[in-house]
Amino acid sequence: MASSSSSSSSSGTASPCGACRFLRRKCTHDCIFAPYFGSEQGPAKFAAIHKVFGASNVSKLLLQIPPHDRPEAVATIAYEAQARIQDPVYGCVAHIFTLQQQVAFLQAQLMEAKAHLAQNAVTSHNNIENIFESAQIMMNMQENTKQKG
Repeated sequence: MASSSSSSSSSGTASPCGACRFLRRKCTHDCIFAPYFGSEQGPAKFAAIHKVFGASNVSKLLLQIPPHDRPEAVATIAYEAQARIQDPVYGCVAHIFTLQQQVAFLQAQLMEAKAHLAQNAVTSHNNIENIFESAQIMMNMQENTKQKG
């Protein structure tokens, strides 16, 4: 009776995980996919992974990874699978390349902005010096006028 209650609570009455639902198989209490593919959005997420890598290969891979690292591994595998479906040749490398180009472009813009700011700082400094010199000349002229008068 204890074994039937534990199996019914883990898979008997509960719906199968998304991976098992997609594969149309019974979800066992020790299913490697259950913690990562919920019964609602799991089938769609798992479909891409299965199409690109195969359920058996992913299962073997996850078994080799320490349990605390598996959530990140599943997220990475899911991302790569989606990228491979969108771009079968380059996969996520295409995304990385695009991001690298954006970084290079933004770095060039930043350097240009810094140069512009530096030029403005020099111009402002020169303007302040000119104003200071003009003020000094005016003060000298006023003193000379007072001394003559």
